[in-house]
Amino acid sequence: MSLTAQVKQEIVGVSPGSNQARAAQVSSILRFAGALQMISHRYIIEAELDSEQLALRLGREIGALYGIRARLGRASAAKPGQMSYFVRVLEQGDTLARQTGLMDSRGRIVRGIPNKLALGRADILAAIWRGAFMASGTLSDPGRSASLEVACPNRETAMALVGAGGRLGIEAKAREVRGVNRVIVRDVDAINAMLAAIGAKQVLAEWEQQRQRKETRATANRLVNFDDANLRRSAQAAVTACARVERAFEILGDDVPEHLRYAGELRLKYREASLDELGQRADPPMTKDAVAGRVRRLLSLADRQAGEQGIPGTAEGVAEHEELD
Repeated sequence: MSLTAQVKQEIVGVSPGSNQARAAQVSSILRFAGALQMISHRYIIEAELDSEQLALRLGREIGALYGIRARLGRASAAKPGQMSYFVRVLEQGDTLARQTGLMDSRGRIVRGIPNKLALGRADILAAIWRGAFMASGTLSDPGRSASLEVACPNRETAMALVGAGGRLGIEAKAREVRGVNRVIVRDVDAINAMLAAIGAKQVLAEWEQQRQRKETRATANRLVNFDDANLRRSAQAAVTACARVERAFEILGDDVPEHLRYAGELRLKYREASLDELGQRADPPMTKDAVAGRVRRLLSLADRQAGEQGIPGTAEGVAEHEELD
């Protein structure tokens, strides 16, 4: 089951609390999943939902809060294998529309969320978001592109939902994506706060565990890649140094000071060792700076003599090695 389905399954059973919060949740579901239309000179309200449990809950709440009977049924599936359900109010549609804020007292369609709800208490604001998510929300898997989104019927509703989130202390942004108005929460802490606010506590715990596992795995991968890169650089540096030392011995022949020859031979004998390891293998032991200094002086001496003789220096050894590779 997807995270989105898990959230909807969990919060459909959450009690909004007061009758005002219950009414706000019903109004929100109808706003985000419903349509108000006039058929045969009477207003009809219909909400299409992807959960039978939510459809039953909405039908019961409409009856309990407003005393209006709603018809429930199965709608034609938008996609093969996808179930869809409707809640339809055929009688007293205009009355329910006014009571839920879909229509004002003058019979005009309201495009956003009624101010008395959008400016309400925290439980009412949470109920608005809960209803919106149940109607048209999605939660993606944790990661760099993680988001909690709600598709909105128009820009006014999107802006009102952003405002409701802000009054809950949760930052959300309105965006139009491919012609659809959406409200998006991207910040990890904000997503956590919103899941907690709408009552999806079990999903929140699972989502947070998944996020932490992914972050741990990503950190481990970065460290492995970092270590691999360091090892490759160290190995390449050792190969280059060995090639230059071999060329230095060719240039200098027998004219190599003994302490520089010893350092060069140590480098060639333990080709994959680090400078620190070379120093430990020396007899007597040396610091890595001492080993590096002697190898540098060996190469410098060889390059100076090569310049005097007009022959290629120690860098020639590096070029030849790369060609062989």
